[in-house]
Amino acid sequence: MIPPISLEEAQARLLALVEIPEVENVAVDEAANRYLAEPLIAQITKPAADLSAMDGYAVSGPAPWQVIGESKCGAPFHGTITKSQAVRISTGAIMPAGSDRVLLQEDALREGAILALQSDLPPAGHHIRRKGFDFTKGDFLLRSGTRIGAAQIALIRAAGAKTVQVGRKPSLSIIESGDELAADPENCGAHQIPASNGAMLAAMAGDIPCNIKCLGPIPDRLDAIEKAFRQSENCDLIVTSGGASVGDHDLIRPALEAWGADIDFWRVAIKPGKPLLVARRGKQIILGLPGNPVSSFATAFLFLLPLLRHMSGSAAPLPRRSISRAATDLPATGPRREFIRGIDDGTSVTPISEQDSSALRALASANALIERPENSAETKAGTDVPLFLLQNG
Repeated sequence: MIPPISLEEAQARLLALVEIPEVENVAVDEAANRYLAEPLIAQITKPAADLSAMDGYAVSGPAPWQVIGESKCGAPFHGTITKSQAVRISTGAIMPAGSDRVLLQEDALREGAILALQSDLPPAGHHIRRKGFDFTKGDFLLRSGTRIGAAQIALIRAAGAKTVQVGRKPSLSIIESGDELAADPENCGAHQIPASNGAMLAAMAGDIPCNIKCLGPIPDRLDAIEKAFRQSENCDLIVTSGGASVGDHDLIRPALEAWGADIDFWRVAIKPGKPLLVARRGKQIILGLPGNPVSSFATAFLFLLPLLRHMSGSAAPLPRRSISRAATDLPATGPRREFIRGIDDGTSVTPISEQDSSALRALASANALIERPENSAETKAGTDVPLFLLQNG
């Protein structure tokens, strides 16, 4: 039997199956959580003119000054001021021609149209946002593959765009299989367990823009699993949960072969999650995850989510490692890379005592996966260790 491949090789081979992501043009206001398909170049200059950074008076020359008008946001002063003249000005309003600084409102003493100082005169250029200080037309602002969040939406609009090119949403079919699964958690026999992996995977994938459909639970029958594959033929990505191992009732692999899919690789040297399967049928990618919920969660975090981000056009699809300090000793590991559920408090990380791959209560309380290299010696408390932060609470 071919030995399991490494995490890095498996991730690289999986992402390499994706052809160049398709793109579409969408309104900026509808682009949240999408990924830029091309660099963002400023179409306008921001700000387009010198602006006041504070409420006060735009002045020219030494005090005292005669106030000759007002500049408000959206209603600028259209004249030119000369020495010893001032214009009342609001934060964000255009600086009048001829002015050289802004006197803060609280530093000014005004009687009628005459303005005097209550403190030292600010230096020339003080409290002015110069034209183009943020960016100028033609500036490079965001690279292709950037995730569009709230700040990016504001920037894209401010740069003069009302539409943006983004990666097309991939379509995902989640197939949950197993004779032991009950679709209704409130009607579950002693020989059954409530189906939960499909809902869990859909929730995980829901953080990435994609179109999701769920099938199952599907019984452990070759014809039923093949039917579920046929029902998913219009999807970019099919993810299965359960049936990817080597037991008598693990039918995902034979069902894929009967359906006409080619197995790309099977089994990865990680714990939990060794029986991971990747196949392809035409342009479709099939990702077979283990059925144990913790294994399914971990492999979805390490493979499904990066694949969806990559298909959506992300420039950085893989999860980001962080560093924390081990709160307790960590035991030596075997020949597989291990991912231990833990709780990180921002200073140190504590492994959860229950690490069984079916333990959902422990998984739900974890906010980190502590990464333990294969064949590593015991790690003492206080040592920095790599981990992946989860969004479990």
